[in-house]
Amino acid sequence: MTVPGYGGAVGPPESVVPAITRPRAARWSGVCDHSSSPAPTSRRTVLGAGLAGASAVLVPPTGATAADGDTAAGLVYRGRFTGVGDPDWHYLPVEVPRGTTRIDVRYDYDRLETGAGVSLNIIDIGIFDASGKDLGDAAGFRGWSGGARDSFSISRSRATPGYLPGPITAGTWHVVLGPFTVVPPGVEWSVTVTLHRGSRGRRFRPRPAPRRVRGTGPGWYRGDLHTHTVHSDGRHTQRSLLALARDAGLDFLASTEHNTTSAHLTWGRHVPDDFLVIPGEEVTTRAGHCLTLGQPAGAWIDWRYRPEDDQLARFTDRVRSLGGLAVAAHPFAPTAGSTWQYGYDDVDAVELWNGPWTLDDQTALARWHALLVAGRFVPAVGSSDSHHDGQQVGRAQTVVHAEQLSVGAVVRGLRRGRAWLAESSQVELDFRASLAGRTAGCGESLGAAATDLVDVRLEVGGVPGCLAQLWGPLGPLAGAASDDEGRAEVSLQVPAGVAPFVRAEVRRTDGAPVLDPLAGVPAAPVVALTNPVFLAAAPTATAAGQRKRNEDVTT
Repeated sequence: MTVPGYGGAVGPPESVVPAITRPRAARWSGVCDHSSSPAPTSRRTVLGAGLAGASAVLVPPTGATAADGDTAAGLVYRGRFTGVGDPDWHYLPVEVPRGTTRIDVRYDYDRLETGAGVSLNIIDIGIFDASGKDLGDAAGFRGWSGGARDSFSISRSRATPGYLPGPITAGTWHVVLGPFTVVPPGVEWSVTVTLHRGSRGRRFRPRPAPRRVRGTGPGWYRGDLHTHTVHSDGRHTQRSLLALARDAGLDFLASTEHNTTSAHLTWGRHVPDDFLVIPGEEVTTRAGHCLTLGQPAGAWIDWRYRPEDDQLARFTDRVRSLGGLAVAAHPFAPTAGSTWQYGYDDVDAVELWNGPWTLDDQTALARWHALLVAGRFVPAVGSSDSHHDGQQVGRAQTVVHAEQLSVGAVVRGLRRGRAWLAESSQVELDFRASLAGRTAGCGESLGAAATDLVDVRLEVGGVPGCLAQLWGPLGPLAGAASDDEGRAEVSLQVPAGVAPFVRAEVRRTDGAPVLDPLAGVPAAPVVALTNPVFLAAAPTATAAGQRKRNEDVTT
């Protein structure tokens, strides 16, 4: 779910004027003037907008000297966001002269800390290089940290996590500010950009994770599809996250940092040979978050749009063209900017379960069931969205059937709905429907006639104190309580014409009531949940699913 600095709705400052500092002369200086652009007249994102009535002078700061002995040049911007009518994104142009070897950026503003771990004012930050900053300009993207950091550095050989090391090309770069939440009457901010000269350093060499685990074959694989590290707003390192995933009994995890792909470039330094890391991104728009899973390492997906801009399909189509899939994340999360407002036509799946089972997950389940009843199937997944040790990796997790443990095979299994969700790796589950020698499991269609009686069977283990149930369109069809060993079996015959689909869920019945709605549901939290088995014909897929149905993505 949204952590402060990674979502929200607000965005042109009332006044944005770079402060012009004129220190003593130094041996490296330059001047850049930027013509003004009119302030946008709406709250919509205005990509490529300049600074309203702004000009900038680039001069060396007084006595500023780089660590390598070369004088640094600095530029300070100052401005104000009012919290009313601000644009989603604001761009600060920076002229980077030839010979620059490192860029340091620091910004400051009054966050208005509440003392409860939440800031009332949050301004996100990132940067684009001279290759471009327009919507979809992946070549120009050089990093993003949202509101998680107050400074960053980029050079040819290294960069702050969240940012991409590489050549410091001459030309106009842009620092991008995103006012996430601003409390009226507003907040003043300053951004200081320092440019260094000196040794370029060695060229950075990416080392992404392998896209498959050798020696694996068809089977059910457990994974966490939504995780964060220090490369966005998490506290996990890549190494510590891997250790927690293995402790949780997982076979794979997805690397889904907010709006950046920097972690992709170094996972190969950490991942063991028998574990899979799926490259991804949490595309954190101001109107909901979308997980992209399975694109090539380093493939960046833009997030600077809202539903009214009609751009989501453009970028989720790009994800699919790269071999990945798009997942609507925590669709009913009760935090600013996190609630999904795009509908489900342009995504391949929905994150039905995010972290411990809470009321927003219950709401998502009810909505998802209503879609099934209406004849639409959006495959469900579950994940932890873990940022730190207080958010348990693998709770929840997705268990997917794949031809092998590879990025492509896992993506295909998820897209087809060949998956079930669990609270932990202690949960075991087998769910299938049979008719005349044919068998179908999660996400599959049996092809029964309306008059056929279909045998449906559910077996679960590792679920003490729970109730296992089979559900049809109208509600529960049958159920059984788990025994002292934590096992339960449910079986029945279902007329295909009465129940075109059947799904399974397992809920805990022996837990104490939860009083905090953000910490859990009042009673009977879900322990396991399946995608449906379709007893007759396959249902209508989303538009995204229809576009991808017959494609065979390989790795």
